[in-house]
Amino acid sequence: MSGTLNKVMLIGHLGDAVKMHYFDDKNCVGRFPLATNETYTNKQTNEKVSNTEWHNIVVRNKAAEICEKYLNKGDKVYIEGRLKTRKWQDDKGNDRYSTEIQCVDFTFLSTKNNNTSTETANQTPQAAAAKPPENNDEPNDLPF
Repeated sequence: MSGTLNKVMLIGHLGDAVKMHYFDDKNCVGRFPLATNETYTNKQTNEKVSNTEWHNIVVRNKAAEICEKYLNKGDKVYIEGRLKTRKWQDDKGNDRYSTEIQCVDFTFLSTKNNNTSTETANQTPQAAAAKPPENNDEPNDLPF
């Protein structure tokens, strides 16, 4: 195979609000941490073990503005992107590396109206199931 693939798909919870950075040329970058969890049972001790992995998510321009507007700490989100390692120098001049997920697509998985009353929830399906208005131009007798 001559091609390569750099693709990441994550479902997790935001660890903090989206932090925005704006540039002079009207571009912007949003960054936020995403937590994914793994739970398994230790076969030797038979106890449940839970591990949390933190991922640095980077989203750009309009997508970053949408994330900043609608995502909050704790929200569940699906992220699709690619891995990118950045090299930078700390204040002492030491080389540092940071691996990030460059987001190319996302889907919000948390519902914003968790406090929706059952009365409103019951009205929605009825409205969706309402019959469309009859079209009087069509004949009533069908050939089958």
